[in-house]
Amino acid sequence: MGRGKIEIKRIENATNRQVTYSKRRTGIMKKARELTVLCDAQVAIIMFSSTGKYHEFCSPSTDIKGIFDRYQQATGTSLWVEQYENMQRTLSHLKDINRNLRTEIRQRMGEDLDSLEFEELRGLEQNVDAALKEVRHRKYHVITTQTETYKKKVKHSYEAYKNLQQELGLREDPAFGFVDNTGAGGWDGGAGAGAAADMYAFRVVPSQPNLHGMAYGGSHDLRLG
Repeated sequence: MGRGKIEIKRIENATNRQVTYSKRRTGIMKKARELTVLCDAQVAIIMFSSTGKYHEFCSPSTDIKGIFDRYQQATGTSLWVEQYENMQRTLSHLKDINRNLRTEIRQRMGEDLDSLEFEELRGLEQNVDAALKEVRHRKYHVITTQTETYKKKVKHSYEAYKNLQQELGLREDPAFGFVDNTGAGGWDGGAGAGAAADMYAFRVVPSQPNLHGMAYGGSHDLRLG
């Protein structure tokens, strides 16, 4: 029983449409290969499915560009003229934009102002003032952020310093700096009460060239040059 004819119209069901496209694409590719071998013909096929998927076939003796070139020679038409003109228009438009931007940059730097009228100069002045305000606002924001960050670092360092001071058992004397706060134990980890009693703090006087203090035993001055 022969296959019945089907009506040639768009298949509404997407799944059936895709299956039919796949089957018929395979058949067309097969016919193109057979035509190339049997008849020594140069064949090129380009197909796009409804989903945008790309398929092509080209005879091994040529390529797609060669087929296009031969087509243009045979028909006397050019496939690239319109595309080339569009590219030229796009290039010209981009050149105009680039030239205008360069002119605006030079004018913002105080150059090429002779051709500007009073209203144009006034508008340029307003634009520069607005840009200056934005730059200053951003600068102050950066400064504020850095200041807050440094304050947090200083606070963290001070807390670490206080913790370390507590761990070492030291107290801070406003006139002499650090002094022993452990009693008879001394700095030497238990060298004896006599050794601890002979230890004194040193005062640092920045305006004097030497540092003065008491030597061990309390009978001699210790001078550090």
